[in-house]
Amino acid sequence: MSTGTLLAVVIPVVVVIVLIALAIFLDRRRRRRLRERFGPEYERTVDEAGGRRAAEYDLGAREERHESLDIRPLDADLKQRYSHEWSGVQEHFVDRPESAVHEADRLVTDLMRERGYPTDDFEQRARDLSVEHGRALGHYRAAHEVDLLASDHRATTEQLRGAMIHYRVLFDELLSDGGRPGSGRS
Repeated sequence: MSTGTLLAVVIPVVVVIVLIALAIFLDRRRRRRLRERFGPEYERTVDEAGGRRAAEYDLGAREERHESLDIRPLDADLKQRYSHEWSGVQEHFVDRPESAVHEADRLVTDLMRERGYPTDDFEQRARDLSVEHGRALGHYRAAHEVDLLASDHRATTEQLRGAMIHYRVLFDELLSDGGRPGSGRS
């Protein structure tokens, strides 16, 4: 076999190997980025979608949708108003825990709307929130489940107390723009 023939075989094989290695590297980097960005929501989506590829496609679609939203930070006056409202909701918990959980859900929804999130459907709200607030999303889902139980008067006082704590986690993140400089779009 001549040197030219050998090179004609070896070079394409090496190129294919390099391309495969590059594809594997990029796939792993993308997966790591999605896991870091979405936190526990990544694994939840993998389980729900029935596989990693379908989940990553879904999470990518969430990112694209999120980019089209006009998410904006709150000014200081609005932050103060929402903080004051939250204090009122917490005070109501002592005498009317079910009502306070409903108020907390309403307040979180209002805050989301104020920040620019669409709020018509719970599942879509959760999907939209997952992009910037993936680590708090589990809290929101748990609180929402208790809110649904409370609507039928089936939630225990301990569940209601837990829901308030869960709502507070997302509320604080939304109020502080996720705690990241430059969060939200201008």
